[in-house]
Amino acid sequence: MNVSKERRVSRKKRQARVRKKVSGSVERPRLCVFRSAKHIYVQIIEDTTGKTLAAASTVAKGVGDSVKYSGNIEAAKVVGKAIAEKAMAQDIKQVVFDRNGFLYHGRVKALADAAREAGLTF
Repeated sequence: MNVSKERRVSRKKRQARVRKKVSGSVERPRLCVFRSAKHIYVQIIEDTTGKTLAAASTVAKGVGDSVKYSGNIEAAKVVGKAIAEKAMAQDIKQVVFDRNGFLYHGRVKALADAAREAGLTF
């Protein structure tokens, strides 16, 4: 197995392990993060019905236009602020954070910190 495949398989194992414990409810939906090399995506998901309540990413209109490069910490901060604003507009104040198998470091941490600063609690 090559290194990139091993890394992908390891992330999937971590993701499955975390998802056993973390699930979103009506009171506290799940804030799920996905990052690729070029972009970062985030969704607020209510797991009992399986519906996405809000989403933001560096490819979305408005968010992606305000950043020069979408694969860095500054872009993650903009996305974190955007998802918090969308959540507040829907009267969502508390969420459960799902890092989706990624390390809580760098862009994932920057997104979480920006969402907390904008008013989300997790």
